[in-house]
Amino acid sequence: MNTPSVDFTRWLAVGSLAGLIILGLAWEMWLAPIRPGGSLLALKVLPLCVPLAGLLKRKLYTYRWVSLMVWLYFTEGAVRAWSDKPPGNILALIEVALCLSLFTACALHVRVRLAAPRVDEAQP
Repeated sequence: MNTPSVDFTRWLAVGSLAGLIILGLAWEMWLAPIRPGGSLLALKVLPLCVPLAGLLKRKLYTYRWVSLMVWLYFTEGAVRAWSDKPPGNILALIEVALCLSLFTACALHVRVRLAAPRVDEAQP
């Protein structure tokens, strides 16, 4: 069942996740890498690529576990916002905002989907 709130939370989650992937790669490769020329820390975005297909396919289980996994990236963003120098701390604040957006979208998506009445296809 596609209601406007289900579609909105789905696209907010997908957009936030894509934003985290793009930000993580750009941050560690070009914008403010730990070492000049980029670093292997860019590999931190690989776990974010795994749930992208599940979110696009509307897998409820994926929304549930992504809402838990995102706190690892939130923690990294909070620590680096406090400890890095500009522009790294600004990028970390953007990461925190994207994490909060992703968590909110996933939580609302699960809530809306579970609250929706189920249509039993066996009934005429």
